[in-house]
Amino acid sequence: MRLEWKTCMRAGVTVIVVYLVLRYWEPLTATAFNMLGAAMPLLLGGGIAYVVNVLMRFYEKRFFPNCAKAWMARLRRPLCMLLAFATAVLVLFVLVRMILPELIHAINLIVASLPGALAQFFQWIEEKLAEAGYLEAVSSLLPADNFDWQGTVTKGLNLLISGVGGVLGATVSVVSTTAAKLISFFLSLVFAFYLLAGKEKIGAQLHRLIRAYLGEKVERKLFYFLGTMDESFHSYIVGQCTEALILGSLCILGMVIFQFPYAVMIGTLIGFTALIPIAGAYIGAGVGAFLIFTVDPVKALLFLVFLIILQQLEGNLIFPRVVGQSIGLPGIWVLAAVTVGGGIAGIGGMVVGVPLTATLYRLIRHDMRVRTDMLLPLRNIPAMRDAEAPPTSAPPRPLRREAGQKKRK
Repeated sequence: MRLEWKTCMRAGVTVIVVYLVLRYWEPLTATAFNMLGAAMPLLLGGGIAYVVNVLMRFYEKRFFPNCAKAWMARLRRPLCMLLAFATAVLVLFVLVRMILPELIHAINLIVASLPGALAQFFQWIEEKLAEAGYLEAVSSLLPADNFDWQGTVTKGLNLLISGVGGVLGATVSVVSTTAAKLISFFLSLVFAFYLLAGKEKIGAQLHRLIRAYLGEKVERKLFYFLGTMDESFHSYIVGQCTEALILGSLCILGMVIFQFPYAVMIGTLIGFTALIPIAGAYIGAGVGAFLIFTVDPVKALLFLVFLIILQQLEGNLIFPRVVGQSIGLPGIWVLAAVTVGGGIAGIGGMVVGVPLTATLYRLIRHDMRVRTDMLLPLRNIPAMRDAEAPPTSAPPRPLRREAGQKKRK
């Protein structure tokens, strides 16, 4: 091996960089997290733009796809963008409108019945203590009639007043944090609008930039990977929304058949939480059981049994088939992606794990196909075919044909 000065310089720079990274790991990670936090509105805007782009592509395929007039072509993009955002907002409004009023009604019902329920509970405890003979012993532990309630209340008020400063500070902190979140969300929406308005131009600029600095080969491989990931995420979003709609409809139908209260509201809530793969419906199950418990505790228990059975059917039959077929991933790998992703990153890992696994599955399948096609010409070479064939006593077919021709002559 010939050692050139470029090779030595690259090796030296690599060693120095590795040393600096290991030496200053904590400041580097802190700087990286600060940069990530500063760029979070842009990342959120990119996520919003990608989800809204699914709806916008749907509208662009159906509204004047081959328009020849210039003014109509200029109007098509903002119109489809407006329809996509309006559709997303309308879906959220319908979900909130169907869930929130019933939830508020159930909470008001609980608050109204809470004093009577507590009185009955304490009366039941007193009866049980009287039956066991412990009522007098417990009563001796309670405050006597000459207990200084006024002094106790005064001390409580003093503690409350002393804590007002902390409460005000916490309130100011919450208000400032909320305002910062709203400003970040507004910036994310603006960034999403810009991305959706000029997505073709931005894509062409990225193509030219990568081709100029990294080469055409790297550009082709990188955009093939990004295209595969885009197709997987797009199919996953569509399939997941379809699966959530199916699960919500089945839940509403089953609750109507079994005469559970709040059927439409709870079914809508479970369909919405089912956007989280496999485990999302269980999140809505807690709220649904809580609401039904305010009406009938027995029905709340039966509802949990019904939802567990429905979720098992959905998780093992409907979800792998609907989502797995939409993204081209077998059902067993869908379950594996949800399990591993949830163990690594929780709910976010469940959501992102399936399309990432689908992307990896497609890339490996394509690479295996290319490698197999490269080996096929070698198998057609006679020398390779004879070398791979096992030794037999029978002569090859061409020799048999020559022997037959000589015999006929």
